[in-house]
Amino acid sequence: MITALILIVALVAFAYFFLHQAQFGRIATGDRLERIKKSPNYREGKFHNLNPTSDLTEGVSLFKVLREYLFNKSDSVRPPLTLPSSKTDLHALNADEDVLVWFGHSSYFFQVDGKKILVDPIFSGRSSPVKFTTKSYKGSDIYTTDDIPEIDYLFLSHDHWDHLDYETIIKLKPKVRRVITGLGVGAHLEHWGYSTNMITECDWFEEVVLDAGFKVNTCPARHFSGRGLKRNQVLWMSFVLTSPCMKIYMGGDSGYDTHFATVGELYGPVDLAILECGQYNQNWKYIHMMPEQVVQAATDLKAKYLLPVHWAKFALAQHAWDEPINRVIDECGKRNMPVLHPMIGERLPLKEYKNCETWWK
Repeated sequence: MITALILIVALVAFAYFFLHQAQFGRIATGDRLERIKKSPNYREGKFHNLNPTSDLTEGVSLFKVLREYLFNKSDSVRPPLTLPSSKTDLHALNADEDVLVWFGHSSYFFQVDGKKILVDPIFSGRSSPVKFTTKSYKGSDIYTTDDIPEIDYLFLSHDHWDHLDYETIIKLKPKVRRVITGLGVGAHLEHWGYSTNMITECDWFEEVVLDAGFKVNTCPARHFSGRGLKRNQVLWMSFVLTSPCMKIYMGGDSGYDTHFATVGELYGPVDLAILECGQYNQNWKYIHMMPEQVVQAATDLKAKYLLPVHWAKFALAQHAWDEPINRVIDECGKRNMPVLHPMIGERLPLKEYKNCETWWK
């Protein structure tokens, strides 16, 4: 009995200290929490989607999801070989060059009309608080924070580990001028040393003027949030960035819903829709889109071009690692939607898009 009690106390102590590591961030308090409470999307102590949304599909249990995730994976969830890549020197870009560089998964950099923008960066090689789990694919980590120049706007869609990476955010801090994110994320960032005046926290359907000719409209997504035991304490986001010459939709994680059409009506058409296309499963179909729904979302947004992301770096679902992009391309062909699929690190010119190779085949 004494031995069992000691083990229980030890486990509780370990869990407590593990969950109180800096990388787990902080839940909002004080003035930040008071603003959260005023949000129409915050009720009963947590944020909610616009429409009722279950994390799991009807009839699916958490046990079933865990069993399939642990035991039904095949070797195809990871590439059999090191991924090809192309490294662009971001420090050497001309100020008048409009270009996008994708780092794999949902991380990308672009420069448009002289502004440097970074979205959901993750350069630590994993998407988990535990170092030996959810490691990135071989070849997908050719960039480090040293390769990133000074950033005008850092956009963070939500606080999941594969979108808000503690190690990366800490190292980028001296390079970032301004952060735009959802309500509640600022508590994490301040805990990690970011100053309050650097952080712009937003609710859905707000407009923020960033600089002359630059503004962002903050938009919904259909998802959830959380880094620890308490979920939905920060708001998950998508963004429409308007520059002097173009309009770009930056979609965070999202299931398909009516918000895409709403955003298309309010802020469309968009020149480029960057949408998450991977890590889906019928077991959680309401919080991650199926590939065919990604194309429908781009259509709803009135997008001229679609760039599918959220693939080619981590195995967070059971599908083959290259299935998302293949299915998206097939659906784009059926719907006549122009689709871009650059190699990791490849220089993708904005405004004058070039044909991309099927580099993964």
